[in-house]
Amino acid sequence: MRRWNGWGDEATSMVLGAAARAMLAQRLGPGHPTPDAPREALLARIPAPRLPEHPLIERTPGARLAAAWGESYADWIRKRLGHLPPVPDGVAHPSSDDEVRALLDLAHARHWVVIPIGGATSVAGHLDCPLGERPVLGLSLARLNRLVHLDATSQLATFGAGTPGPLVEAQLRAHGYTLGHFPQSFEYSTVGGWVATRSSGQQSLRYGRIEQLFAGGRLQTPVGALVLPTFPAASAGPDLREIVLGSEGRLGVLTEAVMRVTRLPGHERFHAFFLPDWPRAEEAVRTLVQRRLPLSMLRLSNAIETETNLRLAGHERAIAWLEKYLGWRGCGAGKCLLMLGVSADPATARHALRQARRGLTRHGAVFIGPALGSKWAANRFKGPYLRNTLWELGYSVDTIETAVDWPRVTPLMQAMEQAARDALAPFGTPVHAFSHLSHVYPEGSSIYAQYVWPTAEGGFEPNFARWRALKSAVAAQIAAHGATVSHQHGVGRDHAAHLAQEKGPLGMATLARLCEQFDPHGIMNPGKLLQDGGPWAD
Repeated sequence: MRRWNGWGDEATSMVLGAAARAMLAQRLGPGHPTPDAPREALLARIPAPRLPEHPLIERTPGARLAAAWGESYADWIRKRLGHLPPVPDGVAHPSSDDEVRALLDLAHARHWVVIPIGGATSVAGHLDCPLGERPVLGLSLARLNRLVHLDATSQLATFGAGTPGPLVEAQLRAHGYTLGHFPQSFEYSTVGGWVATRSSGQQSLRYGRIEQLFAGGRLQTPVGALVLPTFPAASAGPDLREIVLGSEGRLGVLTEAVMRVTRLPGHERFHAFFLPDWPRAEEAVRTLVQRRLPLSMLRLSNAIETETNLRLAGHERAIAWLEKYLGWRGCGAGKCLLMLGVSADPATARHALRQARRGLTRHGAVFIGPALGSKWAANRFKGPYLRNTLWELGYSVDTIETAVDWPRVTPLMQAMEQAARDALAPFGTPVHAFSHLSHVYPEGSSIYAQYVWPTAEGGFEPNFARWRALKSAVAAQIAAHGATVSHQHGVGRDHAAHLAQEKGPLGMATLARLCEQFDPHGIMNPGKLLQDGGPWAD
């Protein structure tokens, strides 16, 4: 069963060993465990629904509370500390495109606000409800969750937009195919959510980001259906798929998505390398990706993240021997861990790994082999569960990601980490900040930064204030270095204030006109992408 106030399945947890706990205590001091607010107390405070009874709409407090938030830090502390956000007045669970159409027609006629809900894994405030006089309908796509059609000749698969990652892969693998899209939220995030937020999976180097995988589909908007046919290529004007990609529910509800799929690889393995320091590690990865070898993943941790991951791994005796060996090979303090994935037919995989090893060796890399890679692959979707464990120990966690061209990668990574530490210094709160490059391109890279700090005593307000200070300071550095507000998590509400600097006045006006075209009454997910639909409650 999925946790109501934490990440993932209640039966799954991550245990921190003695070395990891000692590292936290050394770097951050003691944590401040905080009692969780009971779910019943939140349910008792939910106001009466403003939506009328309808056969497709559930108005119970439990259904409405579950649809009120995603997985951002602000959502997290609201759940844990009992700060009730505005909740939808009802939640619909349509099971067909026709039922979505009927609900949008009703909402459009009566000026109800509609918030599309996929897997509710957003970490950017995509599900926040606006305050106001208009009733709010949460529109869950959970029942649109199957493979509708597989065209093996064209390698195109049509899915209901509410299909979560495990069902996508299970249904495709039964026919010998894969989509190859594996974000860390894979357990719960959905095809429609991936398209709506321009998601990127861990093996995008091989399979592509979601914009390369999304071939067409159907978007139900308040004024009608936008059908996107599939073509191998076209020069017939601007590609309308681009206005659906990253639209975050502002234009309508994606009900069906046609995806480009691939035959399952004959060989897939993940290998670990260590490089002596960050400058050589970054240069090695940049050189490797610009060679365009048929690799599926390059994931480079900086020195602080490498040290953190080794402490989290447990097996202290084995790690001690590994570090001794690495030191003898020239990878001591400051070493950086690189995970390299190969997903291809066996002959291509052997060639790609051989070429990659030769190139990395020139930069001082030490090849460890697939053992650490296999461990990473086995736990690749368990990272978010660590958030539950850290909270119980009294520590808070957040992530912020971006992307920028190569000359600015290192300066921005360092500036983001320092900004987080400086932002919480006035509160007397230390921050453990570390980063990795999770998606690399010939022209630049994403930067995925993680921050851990002691949870504040005193409830919601002091914790919210610290988070806002940290996020604002890091966002300012992202903007100052000319990077994007988001590489893979989308804009939502949390990043909307910074979008104008990236898009410019004309770009923002264009987005606003698109919203007006498809949604003249402004009912679709207001406040996301564009800063409208307020006021908002924090």
